[in-house]
This record gives sequence, structure tokens and C-alpha cells, in this order.
Amino acid sequence: MVQVNELQRGNPLLSSIRNVRWTYSNTIVPDFEVGRSSCILYLSIKYHRLHPEYISQRIEALGRSYTTRVLLVYMDTDDSKVPLREINRVALLGDMTLLLAWSLDEAGRYVETLKAYEHKQPDIIRERVEDTYVGRLNSFLTSIRSVNKTDVLTLASNFKSMDKVACATVEELAMCPGIGELKAQRIYKAFNDPFVLPLNE
Repeated sequence: MVQVNELQRGNPLLSSIRNVRWTYSNTIVPDFEVGRSSCILYLSIKYHRLHPEYISQRIEALGRSYTTRVLLVYMDTDDSKVPLREINRVALLGDMTLLLAWSLDEAGRYVETLKAYEHKQPDIIRERVEDTYVGRLNSFLTSIRSVNKTDVLTLASNFKSMDKVACATVEELAMCPGIGELKAQRIYKAFNDPFVLPLNE
């Protein structure tokens, strides 16, 4: 059962927690206790703008009591770039995992999922990466926007190695069946654009 801090009484998020049972508790420090060693602090961007010191104080009060520590942030405003940067910094310094939710239903699902996975091993949610060359090639190249597994096979059969794909020109890439000019430009940029953006962007 999820333990809910009395401070959350009246929080509209509670009506979105439907698939696990929950009860109020006045003995817990976090907003939600989803297991003996797992907790959630909840924050909305609007509330953070009104009380920017609130989340730092809550994390400090939490201490080191839990091993799985989640800061669940409800993105209830469009202009959230600056507050989110502050929240990210506070979460990092407070050893919190940051989860963002764009609706109360999504936030409720996060609470339910964290409770459901309370006794599960981390292996079941860890990404499974294929250990074959083609598997690693798929994993890497499909991270480029609009490149799919069929495109990866086409590139592999035409260029024979990742090194040759990386050294190919846009024109050479575009000549492969199904790649086209736009995908060719994206693939080329993935290999040739700098990793670091200029500071003024």
C-alpha cells in the first residue's frame, strides 16, 4: 500500500492513483512512500515558482532514509525552461531521480508503477542491448531520426562497415535504396556535426 503524507491531502494527483491502494500517514517524511526503501517527492512547476526554496527544504528533511528517491515534477505550465533547470540542479545535488509528468494521470501512473516494481529486480527494466555487430549497429543508427532497421540493413549491405558509413558523403548515402536525401543528410550530420553546442545557444 502506498503511504501518502498528510501534506498531500487535497492534491488532485491522488484521484489519478487508481490501480494501487493508498492511505494517509502522518509518520512519513516524503510525499509518497512506495516501499520500505523507495519514496517520491512531488512538485508542480507553478508551485515551485511561488516557493522556490520548498523542494530544497523537503530534500534536506528527507536525509538519506531511502535508497530509491524520486522527484516527480508535474509540468503544469508551458514556460518551464528556467524552473526546470533549477529543479534539475537541486535533484542532482540531492541524489534524486527526476521524473517529469505532463498530466496528472501520467504522474499517477508513475506512482503506481514505482509501487508495482517495488520488489522487482532492476534487470527487468534495463535496456536489452544485443551483443551482435548488427544489433549494436541497429541500436546506434536507429537513434538517428527517421532511420529504421530496414535502413540499417541497407546501409550495412551497401557500405559493409560502420567506418565506411561514417566516411560516406551525403550523395553516397542518398544513392542507397530507401534512404533519400533527407535521411542521408541526417546520417551525415550524425557523424560530422560537433557533439558540443556553442555556449550562446
